[in-house]
This record gives sequence, structure tokens and C-alpha cells, in this order.
Amino acid sequence: MSHPLRTVMILAAGRGERLRPLTDETPKPLIEVAGKKLIEYHIENLKCAGISRLVINTAWLAEKIHAALGDGANYGVSIRYSDEGEALETAGGIIRALPLLDEQFIVVNGDVWCDFDFTEWAHQPSSHEAHVLLVDNPEHNADGDFAINNGMLANNGDKRYTYSGIGIYSKAFFAGQTAEKAPLAPLLRNKSEQKKVSAQYYGGKWTDVGTLERLRRLQQQLLA
Repeated sequence: MSHPLRTVMILAAGRGERLRPLTDETPKPLIEVAGKKLIEYHIENLKCAGISRLVINTAWLAEKIHAALGDGANYGVSIRYSDEGEALETAGGIIRALPLLDEQFIVVNGDVWCDFDFTEWAHQPSSHEAHVLLVDNPEHNADGDFAINNGMLANNGDKRYTYSGIGIYSKAFFAGQTAEKAPLAPLLRNKSEQKKVSAQYYGGKWTDVGTLERLRRLQQQLLA
């Protein structure tokens, strides 16, 4: 596929249990860090790379995400929503939203913060069913998730990295799957065994904002 990537799905349906009590009234993507909503960092970063068509899935406090972001006009982007009612987890949420997505699209976890530049991806779609971004292992995932073997995602290897929650996916990656509650990791492991997923390492700034402590540290980092 040679046409540029112009569509991204931001995963924003989770409850954010470990960020309570903040997430009792505020959906995780709308939590503010250094004066800006977490999801706004993604929207601005993607827009800078020329990616302006967004699909956002929702479940917990969905109406607040709709109210805060609207149709995206205030950000210079176009936003469509995939409202799940009850969260379908990562794979299930993407599969539910496939009718709104292009044949190949970018996926970004709404609860990570990262300074990755998407410009290269926008102009060079993956030649595999998926292409994922791996980062150094944080304290909470010291053993990592995957390795990289000759540019391909590998389940085992001497040097292991953490899946960033950021990748390029094709509809073919999800062929035969149904839109039910399901995580993405098992699919990635299976496709990795089939040599259908490429991978790259990113050594820049990345944070999984999954706990109050990590949120505090990110706030300090951005305000430093």
C-alpha cells in the first residue's frame, strides 16, 4: 500500500481503575497533565504529522469525551466516535470500529504520553499486517513484552522491550475476529509467530499514565 496514512484510532474506552479517584468523574484521556488533557497531546502530535482523521472509542463517561472534543473542529481535525457502551478492551474496540477506519490505520493508546513523531509513518505505510513501536521497559514492566528480530516482532529474544501502545494496523490483521471483549496482546503474539508484524525501537520519551504516581512523575517532567 503506497497511499499515505491519514486515519488514527485513539483507544479511550477504559475505566482507569488505578487512577481513581480522578477517573470517578473524569475519563482517563481527559485527565490534565501540565495544563493539557492527555488526549490533546496525541491530537496535536498527530495533526503536526498531517494525520487529521480520528476515530475515538468510548465507554466509561463517554458523554464527557464527546462534550470535550466534539467533532474535532476546535483542534483542526475530524473526530468520529465508536461508542461501545461496555468497554470491549483493545482488540475488541478496534474491531468494532473497523467500519470507520481505512484499510490501514494508526492505533494509539489514549492513556500513554509519547513524543514520537508520526510524520514518517504518515508517508510510509507498513508492508506487513501490523507494525508496532517498542520502548525501553519501565519499572512496572521490567521483563518487557517482545523482542525485535531482523526488523520483525518476536515473542522471545535476548533483548526485550515494552509495547508502547502505538502501532500501524491493517484490517487484515483482524480478519476472522469478532467485536467482543478481547485484548490485543494475544493477537500480536500469534501474528508475531506467523511473521506478520514488523517492529521498531523508539528511545524517546514515553510514559504509560496508568497510576497516580506515574501521572505525578509525568507532570513533573513536563513542567521541568
